[in-house]
Amino acid sequence: MSKTIASAVALAALLGSSAVFAGERTVTLNVRNMYCDLCPHTVKASLEAVPGVANAVVSFKSKTAIVTYDDNKTSVNALTDATTGYPSAPQG
Repeated sequence: MSKTIASAVALAALLGSSAVFAGERTVTLNVRNMYCDLCPHTVKASLEAVPGVANAVVSFKSKTAIVTYDDNKTSVNALTDATTGYPSAPQG
């Protein structure tokens, strides 16, 4: 019986750990105030400077940024904060 309880406690601790559910995520941000072809470069550099961001693809045409990041190291709020001067918000 004690092995069963120990296993249950270990499983509960594992499932309760945020690291179990952390991982690579992708979010599409709508980005405002991009008025020229240089703006996406600035937004991309700002996003890629955030620890945990693996990739950022910014489109002037669609006014979006598709960001791949590790949600154990950063958050969507940190990403939108990084685009200062170019207000952004998750799409949808």
